[in-house]
Amino acid sequence: MTYEEILSVVNETSVSQDLQTIAHKVIQNERITQQECLTLFTEAELGFVGILADFVRFRTNENIVFFNKNLHIEPTNICIHNCTFCSYSKKKGDPLCWEMSIDEMLEVISKIPENSITEVHIVGGVHPDRGINFYCDLLKAIKQIRPSIQIKAFTAVEIDFMAKKSGFFISEILQKLQEAGLQTMPGGGAEIFDETLRAKICPSKTSSERWLKIHETAHKIGIPTNATMLYGHIEQFEHRVDHLTRLRDLQDKTNGFQAFIPLKYKKENNYLGIEHELPWSEDLRNFAISRVYLDNFKNIKAYWPMLGKELSQMTLEFGVNDFDGTINDSTKIYSMAGADEANPNLTEEQMITLISKVGRTATERDSLYNIITTH
Repeated sequence: MTYEEILSVVNETSVSQDLQTIAHKVIQNERITQQECLTLFTEAELGFVGILADFVRFRTNENIVFFNKNLHIEPTNICIHNCTFCSYSKKKGDPLCWEMSIDEMLEVISKIPENSITEVHIVGGVHPDRGINFYCDLLKAIKQIRPSIQIKAFTAVEIDFMAKKSGFFISEILQKLQEAGLQTMPGGGAEIFDETLRAKICPSKTSSERWLKIHETAHKIGIPTNATMLYGHIEQFEHRVDHLTRLRDLQDKTNGFQAFIPLKYKKENNYLGIEHELPWSEDLRNFAISRVYLDNFKNIKAYWPMLGKELSQMTLEFGVNDFDGTINDSTKIYSMAGADEANPNLTEEQMITLISKVGRTATERDSLYNIITTH
């Protein structure tokens, strides 16, 4: 929509004066406040926030929707933490646990043709016996067999444990990993920043303050990162707005976040005890409001193994401009929690088709959002 077209739609929409004011600020590229973000969550209909989010998406990225060709490696699901929302982590001796050796991980990578992936994404449980030396050795070994591959690895929670286990400062850990081959970091482990909720769903995990500090430190030494938010559990709208605000504030300071990825709570095989997951309409609203509020984030990503291909395709109409990657059936984090995509895998052609069908330009990127090919 053009500026004039969206202004006309907003003016003709029967909404409150508060929503009209918010819409005009968004259209004029003015930052909305924390309270105005909460108003969008509590008052705005899906169609209203969808129009605003799509306008912001086009203003920020035109019709480009990014994807990349990636492979996930999950070194282990053995974890020291006992997060009540998690369906993935296991303890040693559990029949469902695994711990891959470096050689086993290298074998997974070596079986993938070189031209079929540009990124390896490494995230797993916080293994009690593995520290900075193990992970540096892993990164170096990957670079030896695939020098050109880009490595995105380790959540702030994993980084935090490496520091505590070794006695090194966070900055020292990140520098060692960077020297070994780390180029970007994912955004996992953020969950929800509110400390009261954190004490209930992930009491032993890295604090929100420390999570933000680890990402700030990464940004300062030239490691761009992603950011996430776990939603749809016991949080309220106020908690989501607080979470988004803390991310926006840090992005103002560092400009080091590449993308924001809302992650939906899935209810199977965990102890949180939520009976019903959020409906798809609330997923779309959450994506749209995040796109409008996070005015300093260039990219909003839909993680399709979590949402499913069809719903992820729908998010492209609600502010999303990144469809994640081909995955190669290499992640179990959401399939163990009951996600519809039990074997997540998309070919490049399927990815391009899904994006093109909604009138977007499918654009392959690398880990740093450099354009490789436009389709």
